[in-house]
Amino acid sequence: MKFGTVPVGEAVGCVAVHSIRAGSISLRKGAVVTSEIADRLAEAGVSEIVAVRLDPDDIDENTAAERLARRLEGCGIRAEKPFTGRVNLFAETAGVLQIDVAAIDAFNAVDEAITVATLPALKAVVAGELVATVKIIPYAVPEGQIEAALAALKRGAAVSVAAYRPSKVAVISTLLAGLKPSVVEKTLRVMQERLAPADAALCADIRVPHEAAPLAAALAEQAAGEADIIVVFGASAITDRRDVIPQALVEAGGTVSHLGMPVDPGNLLMLGELSGKPVIGAPGCARSPRENSFDWVLQRHLAGIPVGRSDVQRMGVGGLLMEIVSRPQPRTPAEAPVGAVAGIVLAAGRSTRMGPSNKLLEPLRGKPILRHAVEAQLSAGLDPVIVVTGHQREQVEDALAGLTAIFVHNPDYAAGLAGSLRAGIAALPGEAAATVVSLGDMPNVTAEVILPLVETFRSQPEARAVVPTLLGNRGNPVLLARELFPAVALLTGDRGARRLLEEAGERVIEVPFDDPAIAIDVDTPEALKALKDGRAP
Repeated sequence: MKFGTVPVGEAVGCVAVHSIRAGSISLRKGAVVTSEIADRLAEAGVSEIVAVRLDPDDIDENTAAERLARRLEGCGIRAEKPFTGRVNLFAETAGVLQIDVAAIDAFNAVDEAITVATLPALKAVVAGELVATVKIIPYAVPEGQIEAALAALKRGAAVSVAAYRPSKVAVISTLLAGLKPSVVEKTLRVMQERLAPADAALCADIRVPHEAAPLAAALAEQAAGEADIIVVFGASAITDRRDVIPQALVEAGGTVSHLGMPVDPGNLLMLGELSGKPVIGAPGCARSPRENSFDWVLQRHLAGIPVGRSDVQRMGVGGLLMEIVSRPQPRTPAEAPVGAVAGIVLAAGRSTRMGPSNKLLEPLRGKPILRHAVEAQLSAGLDPVIVVTGHQREQVEDALAGLTAIFVHNPDYAAGLAGSLRAGIAALPGEAAATVVSLGDMPNVTAEVILPLVETFRSQPEARAVVPTLLGNRGNPVLLARELFPAVALLTGDRGARRLLEEAGERVIEVPFDDPAIAIDVDTPEALKALKDGRAP
């Protein structure tokens, strides 16, 4: 192919490189110059144009693009007609996009004039979605280059869609006493939304205690039934192969093929198998509709694409899906400090629902329940951390021996939560820009829960409060800005900060979490037993 300036009289058969408008003639870029066009250009005073002349072995851009696209086109793919050296490829059906990455790389390495771009491999696609585009850069390419590009596609079709198969999915939810039923219901609704694009059906909704034995029985029952895929939503995250969900799968006769994923959000996902059926231990973030590792695994199973240990280990590149607010955010330091954030732990209640014992002093994972709550605030760097005492003041203080917490006693603790909150706020230092208020009976709340609240406030200091949510429901702890401190004095009874949040309206920032910890407290002996038996983190 020859490129350059050509006299109009010699331009017949050439391809115009630029659009030309002269007199009554308009020559568009890429058009072939005919004798008539050349004459009219000359009549308009145009003596030369920039054009290309094809060599005998050249193939024009549209023909070249179409030939290449047809070879790339695999099952479930439709190539449209070529235009300006481009052919777009679309998914004909919903499913998971399969790309021969090595073949595409080899194809693009043949010559700079020949390109193909695709969506990421193994991405879920819908019918009619653009998945790839072939583009020839110049107006023509030699036949030899086309043959070399075709040869790079050794195995033929490099772009295809694995269509979703009609599947039945069983969901098993494990329960702890403090987990609200609404959380489970919303999880199921989100799950059904995930299944809808694949026309898959939820064939079972099983709920069992967060214990290995009943879960193992439920797994065995579903594996023997009509389900094609089994998904377990745990009341507590899977942190070890000896944890409840992996243990139950093994007890049911299954195997754990992999635990953990290099994908965020969704690190704590379990892959397993029972009676030839895949078993997925869903991470906490799978309760949210936002994309996470669970989507990647579920979509592939629904399309009949196996997911094994090696597949998971290759998911790291591209596995950082989004900046998520349920982690300390932003990942770079805040630009400007807004003052110290203190902590308040409410530990004054009478614990009447627990019976004769004080729930805050009950041992859990080697230490009193209350100590977990206070250590979480200290680990999050809150300063100072104020513990409001009331019932069994001396025993509560003894349970926190050695910790750098400040004790404030509320003698009127029997009147309700508001009095303890007032006492804690009154004890805060003047430089505190905000405080995180934790409940002493929520031992699963860790620094990883508290830090996102603090960082969100630092990035949005105009907020009056920052609250965590789980599937749209607000939980604890909550962060209150100094602007709300005077209003605390107006609180009465057992309402706590709820009234303040209602009045703050749009200046309350909600931070979505996938961790049920923000909704699990220990009010009863049954709740405590469930946490102990479930070895909840």
